[in-house]
Amino acid sequence: MRTNRYNGSGVGKIGLHALVLGATGLVGGEVVQELLRSEAYEEVRVLSRRPLGIQHSKLLETIIDLEQLEENAKHFFGVRDVFCCLGTTIRKAGSQVKFRKVDLEYPLRAAKISRQQGVKQFLAVSAMGADPSSRVFYNCVKGEAEQVISSVGLPGVHLFRPSLLLGDRKEFRLGEKAGALVMKGLDPLMRGRASKYRAIPAATLARAMVTIALTSTAGTHVYPNDVIHVLGTGTADSAYIL
Repeated sequence: MRTNRYNGSGVGKIGLHALVLGATGLVGGEVVQELLRSEAYEEVRVLSRRPLGIQHSKLLETIIDLEQLEENAKHFFGVRDVFCCLGTTIRKAGSQVKFRKVDLEYPLRAAKISRQQGVKQFLAVSAMGADPSSRVFYNCVKGEAEQVISSVGLPGVHLFRPSLLLGDRKEFRLGEKAGALVMKGLDPLMRGRASKYRAIPAATLARAMVTIALTSTAGTHVYPNDVIHVLGTGTADSAYIL
């Protein structure tokens, strides 16, 4: 593992550079693995609160406090694609205020830094039902986050709205675990209009995000759950269009 090697003085001429926020989480960890497997990316930078515990020649890992994002802006320089996989639950955060900090404030600050440092694409994990006018607090915050990130002025913004995520989390979430078991059982029946509610493996979402990043499309785009399922079934490098 390489730590704090990059100093913002320049970038390589071959291959793409990506940066991942939230790499210790379920989706973020899968995104890192997908990027490391991709031949399109030369360097994968991770800003994380704790070590990932993996080693790879392309991995550049820096341990930071998210409250100090601006002080670490140099790590965004030279990056084309930023993958924002930050997210928590109200129970884990401890309050609605702390939840908003993780799911809205930090992603917004990261988006602003990305624009300042010349990042071309900002790809963020949102949620099905994201709506700033929703009466459901979780959906409302996710919708607000989409709104403010889209207004920053980045060349490309890609927002992914998955349904219930499947995968092995490092922390146990009883509600999600029970929901996952139910959704897995119902999956064969969820066709037609119901297909948009199907639970989705975190690895599928990660593959979809990298696939979209490699298409290098400008503008703001939102990907619903059923589209994510389709995007995540192929291989990322097959969409390597620059």
